[in-house]
Amino acid sequence: MARQAETQMTAAGPGEKNNLLRQIGNVISKPGEKGEIRGAAPTQSVSEGGQHNTTGFTPMAKARLLDRWLDRVVAAAGSQSALAIIMSGLLTWALLGIHYGHDNLWQILISDIQAIVNYIYDSFLVRQQLNGYDDGMYATIQLQSRLLSHVRMLDRVRRGSGFDELVDLSNQQQLSDRDISDFADSLPPETRFGRFVTKTSEILGHLLTICAYWVAVFVWIGIGPLNGWSNDWQLYMNSASSATMVFSFAFIANVRERHSAYMERCLDLIFKVDSALEIKLRRLTGDSLDNPVVVAPPPKMSKIQRATFYYADFVGTLIGIAILVCVMVTWVAIGPVLDFNDNWWLIIGTYAGLVGMNDGFVLRNIQARLNSYVEREFDEIDVGDERLFGAIGLTPPPRETIHDPSLTYRLSEVMARVCAHEITVVLGVLTLVGLVAGSSAMRWSFTGQLLSNVPPSLIENFLMLVLITGHNAADKRSRVNLRNLYDRRLMLLSFVNRLENAARDRDVLSPGDGTKEPASVSCRPKHDA
Repeated sequence: MARQAETQMTAAGPGEKNNLLRQIGNVISKPGEKGEIRGAAPTQSVSEGGQHNTTGFTPMAKARLLDRWLDRVVAAAGSQSALAIIMSGLLTWALLGIHYGHDNLWQILISDIQAIVNYIYDSFLVRQQLNGYDDGMYATIQLQSRLLSHVRMLDRVRRGSGFDELVDLSNQQQLSDRDISDFADSLPPETRFGRFVTKTSEILGHLLTICAYWVAVFVWIGIGPLNGWSNDWQLYMNSASSATMVFSFAFIANVRERHSAYMERCLDLIFKVDSALEIKLRRLTGDSLDNPVVVAPPPKMSKIQRATFYYADFVGTLIGIAILVCVMVTWVAIGPVLDFNDNWWLIIGTYAGLVGMNDGFVLRNIQARLNSYVEREFDEIDVGDERLFGAIGLTPPPRETIHDPSLTYRLSEVMARVCAHEITVVLGVLTLVGLVAGSSAMRWSFTGQLLSNVPPSLIENFLMLVLITGHNAADKRSRVNLRNLYDRRLMLLSFVNRLENAARDRDVLSPGDGTKEPASVSCRPKHDA
């Protein structure tokens, strides 16, 4: 053994430099990587009354203090208070604009402030989306892990005498309150303010709203000749679109933060029902095996998609904010050189506007992709539940589905898919390059900077509306998935409660020693030995 270690040390010397380069390469290439995710639900102990059991849902903890701090900042930016401050600021800007609105410097200054706020919110929205993916995957992996234990233990229980009679009885009778007296028969409703915001979100993300937005844009283009395509004409639209964008960013951040908190409450209740089901099954069977580890395989993606995730991982961290700070310092430093003229004021707005437009394409892309990965894991739970109910002969509760055959809904789905495609992200980058080339051809004059300021603002506004549309659709699917899952867990808990009551009255079950895993229904061959 000592000789082998010595040989390894000698061999490692010449390759030390290569190993260091490989390590640096791994660190650089890690962002954007969506590798396999593994985990197991906390095993419920029946000893000592289960006092130390973790029964509810706890979001995945961040290891680094910096990450936890940034998450708190993101949560604060999406709070109701932050939305109220943004709305107050926009109202103040509109009122002051009555007096100062004809001053170009006033419009440019407001545009710059709004562009910086939007740029910061870009990073926050990306961070929210990445956190939502982590929490969603973490939750589904634990649910799948516990499902495998349910399958194993119910397979043991169904071998006992009297099991089929109880199944027939459960299929004939409806779920009663006495069978699940410790839990509500439905997930918690939203608050009145939550319902108001959700309805507002549906209006803003509606296809008619998006069409009305483009009608307004074309009307503005139509009056361009009447204004001689002047800089003032461009500045008015730039200011209006920037203000709309500030509202959109703050609104989306608030909607996501509020919906994320609501989903956590729903998951917490589902996990408590699931944990109660596990404890009862362990008492019935004497099973003491740990909940198995479940592995979600890495999603398949193209190089373009990987590059998009790579960019998003940087934007969603403090690196994006650090870059903004560096740009701001540089912008301030060159102020004296440009005598703080109109062009100097436009520089920061132009930069933030171009980057913001690109971030808009990236946001819609990762929203669709990451949500699809989480929904894929929910589908795995649905399949596992279907097999479990079929194996024990129990009729599952009615399944809620989303069915909207309207033309508006279908067109909205098509528009959202097109905007989320990776090729659309590439087209967005090419558009950005074209705008920069056009402004460069104009030598970044006042008009040249407006070219790279106004169109990106209009495009990003459109993408924010599409982002709201995509969020509404994903949120609706998530709620349906959670309600269906909750109903199935209540049905299983009701059935196991009846098994438990029957076991007290007569010798219905033959638990076995609970130390060996019997042959059972396979819901997904992903758990490790």
